[in-house]
Amino acid sequence: MNQPFSHPGHWARTAGLALFGITLVACSTANPVDVHARPGVAAPSGETLFDHSIAALRASVDERRAEGVDVPVPVDAGGGYTHEQHKQNAKTIYEAGMLYQLTGESKYLDFAARILSDYSDLYPTLGLHPQVNPETPSRLFWQGLNEAMWLVYAVQGYDAIQDDLSAEQRSKIEDQLLRPMADFLSVGSPQTFDRIHNHGTWAAAAVGMTGYALGERDYVEKALYGLDKSGDAGFIKQVDALFSPDGYYAEGPYYQRFALMPFVLFAQAIERGDPELRIFEHRGGVLRKAITANIQETYGGRFFPINDAIREKGLNTAELRYAVAIAYDLTGDASLLSIAQQQKSIVPTPEGKKLSDAIAAGKSKPFAFKSQKLRDGPDGDRGALITLRSGPEPDAAALVFKATSQGLGHGHFDRLGLLYYDNGDEVVADYGAARFLNVEPKDGGRYLPENASWAKQTVAHNTLVVDQSSQFDGDWEEGEAYTPTILAFDDTVGASYAAAEITTAYTGVTYQRVVAMVDRDGGGSYVIDVVRGASDAPHTYDLPVHFKGQLIETNLPFTYAVAQLVPLGIRAGYQHLWKTAEASGVAAGVTSDLSFLIDDQFYTLTFTARQTLGAYLTRLGANDPNNNLRNEQAMILRATGKDATFLSVYERHGRYDNDEEVTVFSGGSVERLDISRSGRSDVYTVIPKSGGSIRVLFSDDTAPTATHQIQLDDQTVNWNGPVGLHISAGTEHSTKGEN
Repeated sequence: MNQPFSHPGHWARTAGLALFGITLVACSTANPVDVHARPGVAAPSGETLFDHSIAALRASVDERRAEGVDVPVPVDAGGGYTHEQHKQNAKTIYEAGMLYQLTGESKYLDFAARILSDYSDLYPTLGLHPQVNPETPSRLFWQGLNEAMWLVYAVQGYDAIQDDLSAEQRSKIEDQLLRPMADFLSVGSPQTFDRIHNHGTWAAAAVGMTGYALGERDYVEKALYGLDKSGDAGFIKQVDALFSPDGYYAEGPYYQRFALMPFVLFAQAIERGDPELRIFEHRGGVLRKAITANIQETYGGRFFPINDAIREKGLNTAELRYAVAIAYDLTGDASLLSIAQQQKSIVPTPEGKKLSDAIAAGKSKPFAFKSQKLRDGPDGDRGALITLRSGPEPDAAALVFKATSQGLGHGHFDRLGLLYYDNGDEVVADYGAARFLNVEPKDGGRYLPENASWAKQTVAHNTLVVDQSSQFDGDWEEGEAYTPTILAFDDTVGASYAAAEITTAYTGVTYQRVVAMVDRDGGGSYVIDVVRGASDAPHTYDLPVHFKGQLIETNLPFTYAVAQLVPLGIRAGYQHLWKTAEASGVAAGVTSDLSFLIDDQFYTLTFTARQTLGAYLTRLGANDPNNNLRNEQAMILRATGKDATFLSVYERHGRYDNDEEVTVFSGGSVERLDISRSGRSDVYTVIPKSGGSIRVLFSDDTAPTATHQIQLDDQTVNWNGPVGLHISAGTEHSTKGEN
């Protein structure tokens, strides 16, 4: 799916839509001027950021006026000339309309009107796009999503100028362009318009905003309640079905960012046009929660790249700049000001001005990133996205545990997957999407074939793979019917943990995972990971670790491929992995390690298994004739049998200083790992070289109210629920989950 535009901005009229009551400052850019992100560009002394932004916008629009605007017959799919030109033209209509509102200069009125008139001549002549996506038909673009986004922009520009157009101009634009496009996106595309999906959200917003602009109540009601106006589809249903009570969006953080724009923009239109709906209070203020949740779903300013995510997207995207301004206007939450400062750009809107004034007044407070469980599903009962953090700072260690629903068609087969960040870096990463957004030579910027053959497959993620196949055998609709069960969550800083299980990802296999983040002596954190699969039949169990950085050393007895590479397998993503090294016959219970360097920090992964263990080092790129895949590495641990249990611990240590030529590397601080059994519970023990121990206690009885008791080191340990965390330092000990 293409995402061709940055955010739309504000309506500006004081009649018609009249969304924001804009008076003196009514201008916004479809792609806000980022005056701080470019070195050497800042508002001159005595000039406000608003003034500087508007000046930059005027210069840009004036340049386009001088050059003239081409309105070509559609030819290209995403990334091609006609596609990009139509995108730019929608922005230009919008920006020229906003500048006319602000300045009253007729040149901007004439410019916007001329482009709208040209489209009014073109649109009636168009059939379906020559490269149309049959699932989401369109005329101006290759898919209906782009057409809806185009209309969201263009109708705002039209709304800003329509009062000063002649009756003939208004009739032409409305009858030949705006109404036909709104009709095509609604009654002409019922499979998209009534779909509970971000495509449907954009279509509803486009048609509903056109309805408010033209005073067409029928469009508004269809947008709100679906084509039959029953409420089984439409915008309200989208809000109810796609967000959880915590503000988590079904398709994941990346698509939450994308979908936020039509949700909050149309919500503001509704707030002005139908205030009795109290849309921002709907479902306990879920749209407000969604903005904050989306910020929490980031590390280092970028979204967690689960599902079909473009990894480079983050807080500085236009959608989030706009959303942060709206959220601050609604809530007055001073911590949002620090996010705006991190974004280094403020949208030139009334909300942006309010944000800017508050920052200038010194009201900003740090945004506290936190451990949290964001429930998934409309009722919050379809798993959760869980984040464990070592502290509130943006670069504190973060462990992301994906125990969510499938994520609709954009979802990946990675239930109970793990991502690990630390010190501002990715340590154990998710691939995200196989796509070069809007890069025409790469299949027009669309999702590449490798998105299905690699990026969505289970082996592309840090989660359990059974029999070298993908969860739900790669059928997303099957996967959408089943969700993990959250077994435990504790967000105590310094000793947090979470656990989940799923019994449906692989037929006859129960997959359970516990993750924990525990403070380490001397600073930093241990990230503890317990993975166990169980079945009545024998299987092959693989645990991939997609680690970043440069491999430094390992005690595994690898034999390296030095003359010829072969793929690791033939299907389910394995066909894309070159086998670069192999180790076999590592005895059960042996503690092994692998160390790697990321920037100036060393990381060590210490691990063991209950079964005899094999391991592979891999490099991505096999069976990739078009060089569509990135060159990335992984280690894959393998065990066979009816059951398999892996215990892993990650830690950061030492330093590597190129400038001073100083290296501190003594390996990890873990002396030994142990997996044992006590009664009906597994005991996973981490023994640091400094003494003491950390034990993860995991009972066979996963009932949330069950109580458990075992003997540890001549001590009686009790805990409630499936998971306990017992930390011992010398004679002192504590147990999380203790009753």
